[in-house]
Amino acid sequence: MKQIEKASGIGGMLTAFRKLARGRKKITFIGCPGWCNPFAELLGYVLRDAGKEMVFIPNLRKDLAANVQMTDYGMQLGEKADPSADTVVLLGGLAMPKMGVDVRGLNTMIKEITRGHPDPQILGVCIGGVFQKAGWDKLIHFDYLMDADMEVVTYGSK
Repeated sequence: MKQIEKASGIGGMLTAFRKLARGRKKITFIGCPGWCNPFAELLGYVLRDAGKEMVFIPNLRKDLAANVQMTDYGMQLGEKADPSADTVVLLGGLAMPKMGVDVRGLNTMIKEITRGHPDPQILGVCIGGVFQKAGWDKLIHFDYLMDADMEVVTYGSK
């Protein structure tokens, strides 16, 4: 894959995601519970007024698919939903070794979710090259892969 854009910070990540989501109707995020659903909610926030339907699937549990919706508290998971979508966003927590996600099963689920949608799009959003380190960039056909890096500095007075 070739680099098409470079941005920095959370704002840069959100702006890049919003651009990639243009023209898409329904987005299904797939990620591990706890680590990834907050990222789906954060990414979904920039699309809150775009008229897009959004869904989150924990791990490969399609039966637990839930709407990502705007509430008084911000974006949150809501009622169960149909995960069928024209766009699938894979979140990096899935590729962490301790998660033990079956990539073949994931590819099968992606095909099921996008079946019947012309021009499906697969996005990967990760931190620290987790998809590349796990070799998933060679096992999944990503149309786009966003890889963020975080530098953390903690200051204190003690």
